Amino acid sequence: MQKIDNGVQSDRIVGAVWTKSLHSAPGGNCVEVAQLPDGEIAVRNSRFPQGPALVYTRGELAAFIDGAKDGEFDALVS
Repeated sequence: MQKIDNGVQSDRIVGAVWTKSLHSAPGGNCVEVAQLPDGEIAVRNSRFPQGPALVYTRGELAAFIDGAKDGEFDALVS
């Protein structure tokens, strides 16, 4: 199994299937996610698809998504 560390070039993650939100703006202003074989989730910037990927556990990503749903980060985009 491939060992994937934070900051690895995302195009070096073998077999990753990247998914982008339907809310993504034209031109790619969005993040993309890919589930890794060990269950962790890789995240990359869609504007730089060969750039680094950050790797999170399912619990870490779930906590972030719950916070976003609750509006905790709204001030960052308003």
